[in-house]
Amino acid sequence: MIGATADILVFEEIGRVFQFVALDFVVNYPRWSPEVLRLEALSPGPVRPGFQARQVRVDQGHKSESVFEVSELEAPKRVRFQGISAPYSSLYEFDDCSSSTMIRFSFEIAALEPRLRPFEKLVRIALQDGARRTVKSLKLLIEKEMLGRN
Repeated sequence: MIGATADILVFEEIGRVFQFVALDFVVNYPRWSPEVLRLEALSPGPVRPGFQARQVRVDQGHKSESVFEVSELEAPKRVRFQGISAPYSSLYEFDDCSSSTMIRFSFEIAALEPRLRPFEKLVRIALQDGARRTVKSLKLLIEKEMLGRN
């Protein structure tokens, strides 16, 4: 198992942050993760446990496609996405800090492909950098968007 975690304080209340990240995921995910070239909902209706989607990404020059599902959704505390066609998991957790929200993002890969095992240290570094970029992008997008609505 290889993982990375990052957190950041967002100056917005927890309900709005949870809505932006979890419930409006299909619209907003490609906005905070520019590596996502295409995201397609495979399930009808709102994001909920069992909801599935397909993504096409380019990470450090490597194009990949995967199907994932919402494996856990507890409003407004957490949402977990579990890879179906690839062994990964991403978790977004939200802590209420009065008028602000702490977002903690965790990403785990169950196992590296054999061809990547010699580069495990580099993969760990890339995952940690990606986790930091994810929370930073979320903060900037949420605060900018919410500022425009107030």
